[in-house]
This record gives sequence, structure tokens and C-alpha cells, in this order.
Amino acid sequence: MKVDITLPNASSSMFRTHKSYSAEEILAAGGADAFGKKLGKSTEKLIKALQEGPAIEPFSDEEWTDLLRQLEATK
Repeated sequence: MKVDITLPNASSSMFRTHKSYSAEEILAAGGADAFGKKLGKSTEKLIKALQEGPAIEPFSDEEWTDLLRQLEATK
């Protein structure tokens, strides 16, 4: 069974760039891996994008100092 995967109508959703799919649609496409490949996505592309992305530090030096001070004060 071939499933036609189409992009959502941009004006009909609050999340115009994201469409959710039902479990039935994913299974009908052949499972999660097959579904992702039909949408042009793959694990390899995700890993490559994460590796090529910038290194992200969740807190600044000032925030780390403040957090460690709070931790020490609440021990």
C-alpha cells in the first residue's frame, strides 16, 4: 500500500511548518524509518546536523557562579 504524504495547508494551522501524523499514517507508510525516509529525513542527517551545529553552553559563567553559590547555600 502506497501512502501519499503531503504538506499541510499553511493557513490552517497555528504551527504552519509542522504537521503531526497519526500512528496509522506512519504504520501505513511502512513504519517510522520508512516514514522518515519518505519525508526526506534520516538518522544520519540528524546526527550530521547536531555535529555541525555550534557548541551550546546552557549557562553563562555568571549564571554558573550564581547557581553554585545557591547550591552551596542550600546544602
